[in-house]
Amino acid sequence: MTDPAIQIEGLRFAWKGGAPVLDVPSFTLARGERLFLRGASGSGKSTLLGVIAGVLQAEAGRVRVLGEDLTALSGAARDRMRADHLGVIFQMFNLVPYLSVIGNVTLPLKFSARRRQAVAGPPEDEARRLLGRLGLTDASLLERRVSDLSVGQQQRVAAARAVIGGPEIVIADEPTSALDSDARDRFITLLSEETARTGAALLFVSHDASLASLFDRAVDMAEINRQGASA
Repeated sequence: MTDPAIQIEGLRFAWKGGAPVLDVPSFTLARGERLFLRGASGSGKSTLLGVIAGVLQAEAGRVRVLGEDLTALSGAARDRMRADHLGVIFQMFNLVPYLSVIGNVTLPLKFSARRRQAVAGPPEDEARRLLGRLGLTDASLLERRVSDLSVGQQQRVAAARAVIGGPEIVIADEPTSALDSDARDRFITLLSEETARTGAALLFVSHDASLASLFDRAVDMAEINRQGASA
């Protein structure tokens, strides 16, 4: 039997010197599944994503990503796992301000030979294809530094960067908060279609419950996190 995309058992996490933020008995995301995770601000959503992405380390429990136990890996090994297999849209985007739009989107391919090999042609062409699907088609804009863009434009750049090279898991943390309704719809369509094309699992986190019907399954953070503490 193939391992799930994400499998969590007995997860506990607390910031140093603080009360526990996460207490998750179990959580599973199947391969290829599109899951909507909703929850109020401070419910622990972003913290959970940080643990799954290997940016934060759990103090107890098991976090398996594609069958690999992240809690048993070194920091460098978690970084390699994330670079090769996960596309992450961070809440604060984490774009490189001095790079161009194209440079930011193609950046994951420089850190992962696996994802570079998954792109058939020139990386820049694949970046333009993805950006075009998100409404960013102005050639001069794509060569500008990403720091010159609006917040909504940066959010779309972060989405294109997350899906380039076909990672097996895409994680999106409040990815539509700065978008109008048209841009939001293009954004969700891109994520859904690109993950379906590659067979990737999608974990989409938002406080906007109206989006839940667009996904295979919806789960409330309060249902999986017994702690219910502030993130």
